[in-house]
Amino acid sequence: MVPAPHPSSIAGEVRPVAAESFVHLVRGHARTRPDAVAVRSGDQRMSYRQLWRRALAVADALREAGAGPGDRVALWADRTAGTVAGALGVMALGAAYVPIDPTHPGERTASVLAGAAPAALLHDGAGGGALPALNVPVLDVRELPDAAGLPEPPLPGARDIAYVVFTSGSTGTPKGVMVPHGSLTNYAAWCGDLVAGPGSGSPLFGSLGFDLAMTSLWVPLAQGRTVTTVAGIWDQQTLFGEREDPYAFVKMTPSHARFFDVLAEPPRYDRVTRLLMFGGEALDPALIASLAPRLAGVRLVNHYGPTETTIGCCAYRFDRDRLPATPTVPIGRPAWNTRAYVVDEALRPVAPGAPGELVIAGRAVAAGYLGGAGGEKFLDEGELGGPAGERAYRTGDTVELLARGALLYLGRGDDQLKVNGHRVELGELRHHVLAVPGVADAAFDIVRGPVDTLELFVRLGGRGPRPDAEEFSALVRKTLAGALPSALVPGAVHLVDEIVVNANGKTDLAATRARTRR
Repeated sequence: MVPAPHPSSIAGEVRPVAAESFVHLVRGHARTRPDAVAVRSGDQRMSYRQLWRRALAVADALREAGAGPGDRVALWADRTAGTVAGALGVMALGAAYVPIDPTHPGERTASVLAGAAPAALLHDGAGGGALPALNVPVLDVRELPDAAGLPEPPLPGARDIAYVVFTSGSTGTPKGVMVPHGSLTNYAAWCGDLVAGPGSGSPLFGSLGFDLAMTSLWVPLAQGRTVTTVAGIWDQQTLFGEREDPYAFVKMTPSHARFFDVLAEPPRYDRVTRLLMFGGEALDPALIASLAPRLAGVRLVNHYGPTETTIGCCAYRFDRDRLPATPTVPIGRPAWNTRAYVVDEALRPVAPGAPGELVIAGRAVAAGYLGGAGGEKFLDEGELGGPAGERAYRTGDTVELLARGALLYLGRGDDQLKVNGHRVELGELRHHVLAVPGVADAAFDIVRGPVDTLELFVRLGGRGPRPDAEEFSALVRKTLAGALPSALVPGAVHLVDEIVVNANGKTDLAATRARTRR
């Protein structure tokens, strides 16, 4: 263990990570277990030998098209075996892949491509939507010749960039986060240890335009297991059908879990997976309690990490029958070779048990933003009293270091809204709303005006008769008025048929509003 430089810091285990790049890991599996299934996509099975040969073909074609080490290649990121081979081939070339979600609006896609300035566009010909018009070579993975006899290119090193994934920017322009191979291999090794155990890999059903789904892609491949691509969350049989050999793990957001819970046949996780991992949002213990009857024997992990900290940087193992007495399930301890600091606005350590901003340092931290945008969020760990020369990232998340050495997520700075001078903690509001009988899920918005008001969207649970919307709205407001200052009671309560979850597993308020019951 690295010694804590101040009382409100915590360090992950120091572990050697042998692989220089992620490409080295897959090449190793192709040599030692070539016939094992790497990707299952519908009726298609791609072995590790086939995956590696297809990746080499991609690398060779990109080189012929003029791309090379250090370049960026846009990847039309459908969830298919060809897309997986394409991403690996880009990395084998020493370039960085930039995933583009085909379902994203054209305006966002154009913005990402403008920021990425790719040397080529790669696709596998299976996706929906028209490919963007770019003045660069466009390659179809399916049409590339076999790589038999092709020499292997010089493989990338730990400092080379593996991928660039774009997040929403505070200015409205997406920012490209550059993740080096050393960070990706560290994450894959640490997370692989979290999910170690029996099972057949993981289902890939999230959007590859964000890094949430990368856990279900790169961690199984790092272990030599199988990635099963799922067309979408509507493909319930592939995702949640009872399996003779359950998945080793399934990762989803809490919003996904609440959404799946209202299906005609809610998932029996105990028949589908050995481990259920949550990430992307704060995890409410009440959600776990509601899922508990279908979690027998399933190991549980709460996974935390901004994109800038390589998919995930903290995790907490817990049990459905012994939920922590905290407002949210803790996010636990840092990843291997990673350190966490809890600081005030001036980067000074806060007292143990006091809230402060979480700063992550060490191997988990990305190389920065493409073009240096927003670079003030990245700093040298020496400014925190840790090793000088190591990267650190200010998450903007508020946490508390618990007495037992785990981190507790308290919310984001921008979740601490002010309504007419009163601070609103959305986590607290959500806790009280979910306590109202019949409420299955909730989302909040703030209506700015001469008098700011909160707006609440409620989805009901159960299959009984639906209450009158006005009467139920009055009940919710009365209940909240009994627990909160009057300024924090929502001015409007809307019953909705669905709390809409976007491709990244987060609540889409605009789409949710459109489902308001009239």
